[in-house]
Amino acid sequence: MIDDVKFDDQTGPAGIPPASAPGPDRPASLGKLVEQVSELASRLVRAEIALAKAELAEKAKKSGIGVGLLVVALLIFAYAVGVLLLAAVYGLGTVWPLWLSALAIGGFMVLVVAVLALVGAQLLKKATTPPESVQRVKDDITSIKEGMQR
Repeated sequence: MIDDVKFDDQTGPAGIPPASAPGPDRPASLGKLVEQVSELASRLVRAEIALAKAELAEKAKKSGIGVGLLVVALLIFAYAVGVLLLAAVYGLGTVWPLWLSALAIGGFMVLVVAVLALVGAQLLKKATTPPESVQRVKDDITSIKEGMQR
């Protein structure tokens, strides 16, 4: 994955030619070593950033495919529920008149929707009220201010 670090006969690690590389007869100066370390560090950071970008792109691609499949599944499920409701109407239509069975299934669905809406509204109401800890913090701040004024 790291393309800019190459090893071959003409260059050493990080593209440093062997002639300028320190050897037993040619010690590197401190400035040269610092320069090499900073170059290697910057290449490492760039390589890590490139790797992170590639990993995020791969995860985003997989997440997008997953979301797409879930949407298709949900759409098919919605049609399946409609077919099952129609089957329930026709099933009751064997015992009752068809209009009465459709009315009973429709009424049951409205009842289920009403119960779900009421429960959802109550949960939403609880979620939008500030937590008790916020009120306690406000009370503590008020008490501290009153204590400092005395």
